[in-house]
Amino acid sequence: MKKLDFTGFEKIEHLEGPLTRYLEHGLQPGSFLTAVLENNLVEAVGKADAVNKLYLTDIVMFIHNRIPSGSWGHKGVVEEWQEMLKGA
Repeated sequence: MKKLDFTGFEKIEHLEGPLTRYLEHGLQPGSFLTAVLENNLVEAVGKADAVNKLYLTDIVMFIHNRIPSGSWGHKGVVEEWQEMLKGA
């Protein structure tokens, strides 16, 4: 997979490592980012630190526009993505 492009989203580059590990290896990216990937707003807000709360809209827009649509959306999709990569 090519390197994630954070152009226009530099304020959330701190998520590059966890997102890359999730996308390339199916590794759990942490409770906050998992909640975002699962479209669980209540859980995401509850788990976010101050920085992630501040940039939650940017994080959601980045995921929506820059990562594969089959890797996020709801809990089942996230679990399927992880299983697919563990079997590879």
